[in-house]
Amino acid sequence: MKVISSWSGGKDSCYALMQTLKGDNKPEVILNMMNENKKVSRSHGLPLIILHQQANAMGVPFIGIPSTWGDYEKNYIQALDDIKVKFNIGGVVYGDIDLQPHREWEEKVCRSAGLQAILPLWQHDRKQLVFNMIDSGIKAIIVSCNSFLG
Repeated sequence: MKVISSWSGGKDSCYALMQTLKGDNKPEVILNMMNENKKVSRSHGLPLIILHQQANAMGVPFIGIPSTWGDYEKNYIQALDDIKVKFNIGGVVYGDIDLQPHREWEEKVCRSAGLQAILPLWQHDRKQLVFNMIDSGIKAIIVSCNSFLG
């Protein structure tokens, strides 16, 4: 199945996509919701250039959708609809692990777009996931940090 990666730019969305690729799934696009001026991601505040570099490293197109928080869901569903038609997509890969409200939202927006929500990391032990990521060869680079950590 051709899939969209709902891409935060972080380790969980990366590992979720890696897990999904073990089956017959093929990533066609990575999708990120951006702030209103399309300069940084809404999820982690990553600059657009980093998101493009990640997509280029995977050899897939990057689609960044600018949005306010108020229009986020509407714009996200519209993006799913557009990408589904353009790339013949069947599902969306998410890196969520255990936040039930996130899963419910992801399933809701996918239903609205006629897509399958794919959550390969769901309900896995967080500590074990980190070890699995390391064992799989993921090399994390800190590209964004909150003010608490400096």
